[in-house]
Amino acid sequence: MPSSSPQPAFRQEEESPQPSLSRAAMRHFRRLVVGVVGVTVLLIGIAMIVLPGPATVVIPTGLGILAIEFAWARRLLEELKRRGKSVLGRD
Repeated sequence: MPSSSPQPAFRQEEESPQPSLSRAAMRHFRRLVVGVVGVTVLLIGIAMIVLPGPATVVIPTGLGILAIEFAWARRLLEELKRRGKSVLGRD
């Protein structure tokens, strides 16, 4: 005997608030790549403090790369900019 309750003509898919696994994996992969490249450039810049090279250019570049994904690096870069302007007298 058929059921008397009406069946919907179509079934709505519930959208989950979480991103798909591949999107989350890509976000983590991007964060990992930015972290590795940024830390590498930053460490090279720190080494250039005692080795020949433009450490004053490379260190902020490494922080800029890290600031793409990490808030702590963004804050540190802003502080470095502020102190640099203060030293140069460009308040």
